[in-house]
Amino acid sequence: MDTSLLNREVVPFVLMLLLLVVATLAGDYALHALDLVWVGRYLGIPGTLLILFSFGYSLRKRRLIRSGNPRKLLTLHETFTLLGALMVLIHAGIHFNAILPWLALVAMLLNVFSGLIGKFLLDRSRRHVAERRQTYSLKGMAKDEMEKELFWDAVTYELMAKWRAVHFPITLVFVALGLGHIVSIFLFWNWQ
Repeated sequence: MDTSLLNREVVPFVLMLLLLVVATLAGDYALHALDLVWVGRYLGIPGTLLILFSFGYSLRKRRLIRSGNPRKLLTLHETFTLLGALMVLIHAGIHFNAILPWLALVAMLLNVFSGLIGKFLLDRSRRHVAERRQTYSLKGMAKDEMEKELFWDAVTYELMAKWRAVHFPITLVFVALGLGHIVSIFLFWNWQ
């Protein structure tokens, strides 16, 4: 079993992004090939709803809601966000109609990217500290000495855990731009 950092962390991250790109291209191609381009126009709605449902994890984490298992909600957050992003990407297609939707799309992609970075980096750093702690424990190191050895790793982990300070503002920008796009659709919709 290869436990290199590249294979454990970087490859899954890159594969996740590539899978999103390939699924988007395949979905858009399929809609065009089947002459169902109109379906793509409406995929933004369920995609947006999935992304909204994914916020259950954030609400639970901030104790704004009390129900739900945090681990299950995190899994739903990751799954719903990726599926929702896929639907929104297919919805966007390669159509360059207006700047606001594209800004919202770029903000969404940055949000997905920062979320994946947080997922992989935070998980990796947590495992790294736990592995070092276990190694020191197996060597019979005293608890005080172990904590001294792990001090900088623990500080680094705490700093990395603050990654959310970057992810959250990106999310807010995405929400604002997405709402702006949705409001503009309703304002300029041909209601006849």
